[in-house]
Amino acid sequence: MEEAIVLYPSPPIGHLISMVELGKLLLTHQPSLSVHILITSVPYNSGSTSTYIANVAATIPSIKFHHLPTVTLSYTETNNHEQIVFDVASATLTAALSVAKELNIPAHYYFTCCAGVLAVLLYFPTIHNTTTKSFKDLKTLLHIPGVPPIPSTDMPVAMLEREDKAYEYIKDSSSRFPELAGIIVNTFESLESRAVKTASEGLCVPNNRTPPIYCIGPLIATEGPKDDDSTRNVEEMKLALPMRESESGFVSATEVEERVRGLMESEEGNLIRERAVGMKIAAKVASSEDGSSRVALSKLVESWKDK
Repeated sequence: MEEAIVLYPSPPIGHLISMVELGKLLLTHQPSLSVHILITSVPYNSGSTSTYIANVAATIPSIKFHHLPTVTLSYTETNNHEQIVFDVASATLTAALSVAKELNIPAHYYFTCCAGVLAVLLYFPTIHNTTTKSFKDLKTLLHIPGVPPIPSTDMPVAMLEREDKAYEYIKDSSSRFPELAGIIVNTFESLESRAVKTASEGLCVPNNRTPPIYCIGPLIATEGPKDDDSTRNVEEMKLALPMRESESGFVSATEVEERVRGLMESEEGNLIRERAVGMKIAAKVASSEDGSSRVALSKLVESWKDK
């Protein structure tokens, strides 16, 4: 019987691309796998994915996409010739866990953020149980294992109001992390050594189990959909250099050259370059044959073979 894995990404294109890259990585380690990616419909605009899905399906036959209908189906019986060895979700954790448990399939969660954010979410239920106030009203520093102290008002907007439905959803999802067979993180150990070590040792979940954490990154898409709203992205990430416009409203080539050269030749620019080079080297080491991320991937694959 062939072995298959099910990947269940959140609808936005960014999560889908991350899941596809995970599927590709698993196929390089075990080419005989069949990768099935579930696509759900949502009542909001999550971005167009049809072109990207078509390109992946045409170039990688082992990755299959399934568009789920908005109906209730019975999954208790199947005539499929494939054995699902494990399920990976980056979407609704509670729903994915419930289905995986019903089918007796090991459920893993693919955490597409950094290990620092994972540490925060693992510790979130503990914070919730120690106060009755909302984060927006605490006005204190949150001391979370593995990360620097965080002002309570700097927590994500969806978590600021205790009575908000989004807060409740995140709390419930975070509370179910201990039920997972494993957590896959798109990072590598040397990049976030403190957060990875602290979370892996169980310090972020003091009163429950911490599932195995597999740092298999960096996973970066070499090709993906083109972003037609690059200006908005630059503004949100605050990566733009200020430019002086001419009277006609345009920026001259000389102005662009001066601004870029000023950044490159400044002390800040030198520090940024040195740090970028260091991270690039560390990423290559982690992704090498005996690197930490490859070792973690091997452990992940072996874990589902033992089930």
